[in-house]
Amino acid sequence: MKVEHIVFIVEEPSMEAALLQIVPKILGEASFQIIVHQGKKDLLERLPDRLRGYKRFVRESWRIVILIDRDDEDCLKLKRRLEDISRTSGLRTKSTAAGSHFTVVNRIAVEELEAWYFGDWQAVRRAYPNMPATIPSQARYRNPDAVAGGAWEAFERIAKRAGYFDGGLRKTEAARSIAMHMNCSENASPSFQVFHRALAGMRSE
Repeated sequence: MKVEHIVFIVEEPSMEAALLQIVPKILGEASFQIIVHQGKKDLLERLPDRLRGYKRFVRESWRIVILIDRDDEDCLKLKRRLEDISRTSGLRTKSTAAGSHFTVVNRIAVEELEAWYFGDWQAVRRAYPNMPATIPSQARYRNPDAVAGGAWEAFERIAKRAGYFDGGLRKTEAARSIAMHMNCSENASPSFQVFHRALAGMRSE
């Protein structure tokens, strides 16, 4: 069955800004909406009620994609928590569907949105030309999902040194500007590629 509509459930406005640029690159003229929360805690607290609400009216041709930062949590424990929330709401997840119909894709836990920027540094430099070109060749940044000290902090520090965001990283502005230039098929962030494969796979369901 063709996927006709996708609901993205995200932590904050910066991810919404990025998805508004990225999703059409992967899915073309797909129908989608984005539900934004005020951080990870807010998302996790509201998710059970939200999914139970969707259970009452969601169509078989819809998909719900939950995007949440891993931060310092154990990835397997976070995934298990999302799976448990989905199961108790009565919605089948992709991880447990075993080839049958599913509604929820919640196995996508990104390190931080900024890890995706390190995965496509050319997009960063198109948005902010003064950013140093040597970042991808430096050992500390070669694995975008494992930047020491956190991707958000590292990106802000590099941007400030390059003359951007002196007053602090404006996350939504950066997300919109960088995602506009992203090459989705070549992003070096493993978490981005997990997201990309899951989304691209919906074209052939």
